[in-house]
Amino acid sequence: MPNVPENSATDRPATEHGPRPGARGVLTALLDSPFAGMSPWILMALVTGPGRFEEAAASAFALSLLLVVGTHRRGSSFKLLELFDVAYFGTMAALALFASDRVIDWLEKWGGEMTNVALVAFALGSILVRQPFTLQYARETTEPEYWTSPLFLRINYVITWAWVGGFAVAAISGAVGDIVLDDPNNFWTGWIIQIGGTVFAIAFTEFYPDYATYHAAVREGWPTDEEPQSMFHLFEWVPGYVLAIGIAGLLTEELSTAVGIGVIVVGAVGIKVFRQLTAAFDTRLAQTVPGTSKEA
Repeated sequence: MPNVPENSATDRPATEHGPRPGARGVLTALLDSPFAGMSPWILMALVTGPGRFEEAAASAFALSLLLVVGTHRRGSSFKLLELFDVAYFGTMAALALFASDRVIDWLEKWGGEMTNVALVAFALGSILVRQPFTLQYARETTEPEYWTSPLFLRINYVITWAWVGGFAVAAISGAVGDIVLDDPNNFWTGWIIQIGGTVFAIAFTEFYPDYATYHAAVREGWPTDEEPQSMFHLFEWVPGYVLAIGIAGLLTEELSTAVGIGVIVVGAVGIKVFRQLTAAFDTRLAQTVPGTSKEA
């Protein structure tokens, strides 16, 4: 298939189909994103705990099966991540049913770290075999003629590396909690840092395609209707996440009242400051970059 042409406003490797209205459209968009394949892992993390490994494994396995069935009924292609979910959580569910109490106790302590390592291995493995797992999701919202374009492929390699990084942060944080602190449910290592790594990967997945497409258009002289975005957009989630940390810390009593309120204030103020900084840098880019595009 030829590379992306340069003489048409529609010749962009990240062209998406029109929006799908209503709740059905939101559900479809969710199923067409890597977050769908991540949902069983999130469910496992939320449900698991002392004496609840069986329930957690069964719930995650049921959700992974539901996603695969839903994908088939929608006529979409099966995703590697969703099939991996079924295989992994099917194994965990089988162990929960047939393993000895001693094995179950071991899994309750180390199961979280096992899932983190499994996700790192899966994401990195998909890169090594030259099939980054985000490709299958990106193809659901991209015209087929762009699937082999160098830009489309490069975007998905970069995004998959971001997920490798997010999973690795969770794995390292979990290892510190399990091995160093001997506390798998530690507020910081078991939850805040791990969730933060995942949220970053999700934010990067949303941000990078338009960002990379725009800058490629400027560099190569392609016409584009993408708006320039500063890197601040990639971290828009941080102040809100800080705010959520303060609230969660107060509710779980992991933070003192003074510290929790202070964190909440920092997050709330940060949201406003970040919006102002983002708008200012976007305006600056809009004033400078388009001129470069016209000269290209």
